[in-house]
This record gives sequence, structure tokens and C-alpha cells, in this order.
Amino acid sequence: MIKKGDKKTMNAWAFYDWANSVYPLVISTAIFPIFYESITSTKDLDGNMISDLVNFFGVEIKNTVLYSYVVAASFVMVIILSPILSGVADYSGSKKRFLQFFCYLGAISTATLYFFNPTQMELSMLSLFFASLGFWNSLVFYNAYLPEVAEPADHDRLSAKGFSLGYAGASLLLIACLIAIQGFGMPAKYAFVLTGVWWIGFSQITYRYLPNSQSKNPITRKILGNGFRELLKVGKFVKTTKRLSRFLISFFLFSMGVQTVMLVAVLFAKKEVFVGPDANTAGLIIAVLLIQFIAIPGAYAFSWAAKKIGNIKTLGIALFIWCLCCAYAFLFVYDEINFYILAGIVGFVMGGTQSLSRSTYSKYLPETKDTASFFSFYDITEKIGIVIGMVIFGYVEASSGNMRTSVLALIVFFVLGFVALFFIPKSENGSLTLDPIEKDPLFEGSDNDVLDH
Repeated sequence: MIKKGDKKTMNAWAFYDWANSVYPLVISTAIFPIFYESITSTKDLDGNMISDLVNFFGVEIKNTVLYSYVVAASFVMVIILSPILSGVADYSGSKKRFLQFFCYLGAISTATLYFFNPTQMELSMLSLFFASLGFWNSLVFYNAYLPEVAEPADHDRLSAKGFSLGYAGASLLLIACLIAIQGFGMPAKYAFVLTGVWWIGFSQITYRYLPNSQSKNPITRKILGNGFRELLKVGKFVKTTKRLSRFLISFFLFSMGVQTVMLVAVLFAKKEVFVGPDANTAGLIIAVLLIQFIAIPGAYAFSWAAKKIGNIKTLGIALFIWCLCCAYAFLFVYDEINFYILAGIVGFVMGGTQSLSRSTYSKYLPETKDTASFFSFYDITEKIGIVIGMVIFGYVEASSGNMRTSVLALIVFFVLGFVALFFIPKSENGSLTLDPIEKDPLFEGSDNDVLDH
């Protein structure tokens, strides 16, 4: 039985971020993108690009465009599976088992990237596909535990703690891998195995202390469709709430930008900044570490700001900073110094945006046992945004031949998300029987009310 507010349970929940965050850092952001770009490109002795085309099922395609499309395809599968499995999880009380399954799928697939071979791109990209599928689907069930283990007043702080643990743990492994690669000549592909082992190993701490849900209904063929029915119920409920529905619209829009930046940042740097025979690859990874370390105080700083001026206003500040980051990248990031400056700003705002988005959504939820279904809806909203963002990013690059143009295009997502925040009301008109929250903590600080958007 889950006891809400229990410190041991909350710490165990947050520690899964320590375990799984090595995937988005080592695989999505740092070592694998550099490895992938290097092994799938042909360059002359001066480091100038000869060809960045790869053969995928007989079609010649840019390596970074293929990367964008494969990651987007994994999100499409998450969108398909999430509603089915979340309904089963809520009905049968099996959120923990699904969390474990997708954790192991993602970690094992990550380890198999050790065998990545550019002459067998179809099979090699399959490992990336399943690694991404495992990571993102596990987050559906992990995030669904937040409103079950913590009181609403603790959501911002606990969410920030989880992300901070994730940034710290992932940075620790990345530093170890960097030392092994640069100092001792370890092939980069061994880092993928270490990532999988870290992910599985440290997740056992979460599984040991995180209780199973109370429901113990048997899984039958009939309830496989419950997920879509539950998703429809959640959708109908969302339509009755102005705050929740309008927040999700804003979240959908700015997720296109935030997640796309995180997924392509290193590929952008590798193609646009760290080029040539003397490219400072170690410096690129150091920039990634800078993002991680600054994200830790960023998550807590935005949590503190939300307590003072409210979640929505704080998110608005974050999105404004994201717009500036995209413009700065397009106009000024042609050298390492400017990339490091941008990395510092992105790191600070990234931690706050991710942490605050999750906790803001959790505060809007009604009292319900169907948390997996509600977070499945949240996850699907995010993933549809990411699919659109990644596909547009890849399309703009393919059309213009310039990744820098794609980065500039991301500003549109942040601007639209920012504008959508202005339409979120401070309170619901009328009463909602499914929503017991009378005082909205999202627009109010601890000591003062926030009246303006």
C-alpha cells in the first residue's frame, strides 16, 4: 500500500531519475550522437565533409535526418502503446511491473548499441528505436506515481529533486566515460554497455522501496481496451476544465521545442561548431556536462520562483528564455565560446522547464486512482509534440540543407507555447465534481497572490 507523504517512498521514487537519466545524457545528448555522426560520415584529411549520407532500406538519406525520423518513430510507438498499457496498469495495479519492463527493454537495447554498424543501418537503428521506446514508456508509469507518493504541496520540490538527482547521476557516469575514453583509450561503444548496466542496477533501489498499487484485478483480454476508454474519459474530463486543457495546449506547443533542442543539440554542435580535423570533441562533452550541472540549481531556482510568483508565470519566463536561446544559436553560435555560453543558459532553463511542467500538471489532477491514465494523456501530448518537432526539424534541414535554419524555426514553438499560457485562467468557472482542489497553488505564491499573466 502506498502511503502518501512517506519520505522513504518519495526518495525511492526520485532515485529512479538517478538511474534512468544516463540514457538521455549519454545516448540522446552526448557520446552516442558524436559516435553516430562520426561513424556515419565521410570526411577528408582536413575534416571537411565529403558525405553525410547513409543507406537505409536502399534509400540515401542524411545521417542526422535519419536519426530524427527514427527517434520520432519511437515516439509514435509510445503514443500507440501508452494508452493501452496505462489502462491495464491502473486496472490491475501493475504500474511497477510495467515500469520495470520498459526499464529493462530500454537498458538492454542501449547496451546493444555496442554492436552499431553503419553497414547494417536497419538493424543498428533498431537498437536506438527500442532504447528510446523503453526510456520514454517507462516515464509514463514513473511519472504516474508522483501524485500517489506526494502531497500536492510537495510536487514541485519532489519533481525538482528527481530531476536534480538525474542530472547529477548522469553527469557522474559521463565524466567516468570521458576519463576512460580520453585518458585510457576506451572505445566509445563501451559507454553504451555501461549506461545499460547503470540504468538497470540503480533502478533496483527504486523497485525495492516503491510499493505496488493497491488494485489487484486480473489482466484479461477485455481490459486491453480499457486504456483507450480511460484515455477518452481523461480527454472528456480535460475538456471540462479550462485550466488543465489550456495548460496542456501550451505544454504541447513548447514541448515541440524543448525536447527537440535536447535531442539534436549535440548533433548541431558537431556539424556547426566543433568541425575540422582539430575539433575539440572533449570540449563538446564538457559543454554537455555544463548543461547538466547548471540544470540542478536551475530546477531548484524555478521551483523557488514558482513558490513565490506561481507556476504559470514562472513557465512564461522560462519560455521567453528559450526563445532567446534559439535566436542566439542562429546568430552567434559559430565558435566554442558562444556554444559554452549557450549551453549554460540552456542548462539553467532546461532543469526548471522539465521539473515545473511535470509538477504543474500533477497539481491540476483530480483525486483519482487512475494516475497512469492521466499521465499517459500527458505523455501522449508531449510525444505528439516531439514527433512533430523532430519531423519538422528534419524536414527543414533536408529542405534548406542547413541545420542552423531548423534551430531558428524552433522559436515558433516557444512563442506559441508562451502565448497559450496567457489564456490559462486563474480559477475554474463553476464547480467540477472530479476536481477537489479549491485553492489553486499554480497562480499563487506562498505569501502573495499573482494577478497578472
